[in-house]
Amino acid sequence: MTPPRWLDPDEARAWRGFLRMHQLLRMVLERELLAEVELSLADYEVLVALSEAEDRRLRMAVLAERLQWSRSRLSHQITRMDDRGLVSRQECPTDARGSFAVLTPTGLAAIEQAAPGHLAGVRRHLLDRLSAEQVRALAEISEAVVGPLRGEILACDR
Repeated sequence: MTPPRWLDPDEARAWRGFLRMHQLLRMVLERELLAEVELSLADYEVLVALSEAEDRRLRMAVLAERLQWSRSRLSHQITRMDDRGLVSRQECPTDARGSFAVLTPTGLAAIEQAAPGHLAGVRRHLLDRLSAEQVRALAEISEAVVGPLRGEILACDR
């Protein structure tokens, strides 16, 4: 068995800092959304994806993949949002097993109300604390990690 390749101090600092940053950012952005517009971050993520989709609707499987969520998690989230009138679930006329998540007028109004404050929070808590060079570096780092990981996940799903 190969011995573990331990993190050196700089690697440990980067990894642990990333985890703390991610957790704290999600926590503060969630609190702000709940306080300002009574949406969770999960609600917001679904509403954004549907608002950007053609006809403001997506197959559930496509939405789950876009959000990188399990189908079960998405199904429960859509049920909660449907109960609040933010989205509706529509059966697929060509596939009895498939369904669509559809943004309702109430959901569209909610995302339009939430977006300005949420984006201000993203700026205040992250982007405004970084230089333009750091923002570019963060984007490059994210792309360098996300691209290969997506490929690995897609390969495993086949």
